Amino acid sequence: MVDQKRQDELRGAIELIYFAYRGFTDRPDRILERRGLGRVHHRILYFIGRRPDVSVRGLLDLLAVSKQALNAPLRQLIEMNLVSAVADPSDRRMKNLRLTAEGQRLEAELTGAQMRHLQTAFERAGVDQEAGWRQVMGELASGETPPPSHA
Repeated sequence: MVDQKRQDELRGAIELIYFAYRGFTDRPDRILERRGLGRVHHRILYFIGRRPDVSVRGLLDLLAVSKQALNAPLRQLIEMNLVSAVADPSDRRMKNLRLTAEGQRLEAELTGAQMRHLQTAFERAGVDQEAGWRQVMGELASGETPPPSHA
C-alpha cells in the first residue's frame, strides 16, 4: 500500500520521469524520424554498439523482448546497412551483430545528443545530486518492487 501522505509527491515523481524521458528522447527521435526509424531502432543500435559481436540471442536477453518484437526492426537496420549479422565462427547457426561504419556514425549522433543532455543536467545539479540520481535509477532499473503491505 502506498503511503497516503506521499501520494502527491510520488505522482509528481512519476510525472518527472515521463517528462524527463520525453526531453531525453526528443533530439534522437527527430534524427531517427528523418530515416523512418524509431526508439526501438535506437535501443538496438545503442546496445549493439556497446557490445560488438553480441549474438541475436544475447540481444534478445539484454533488451528483454521477444524474438518477434526484435525481428522486424533488426531486419530493417540490416537492410539499411546500419547493422551487420555474421555467422559465429564457433557455431555457424548463430549470428553475431555489429554496427557498420554508417551504423556507428548514426549511433554516435543519437547517443551523443543524449550524453550532452545528461552532462548538462549533471553539471547543473551537482555531484551529490548526480550520485543520488544514479542510486534512484539503479533501484528503479532493478525491477524489484516490494509486495503490497496489508496494514
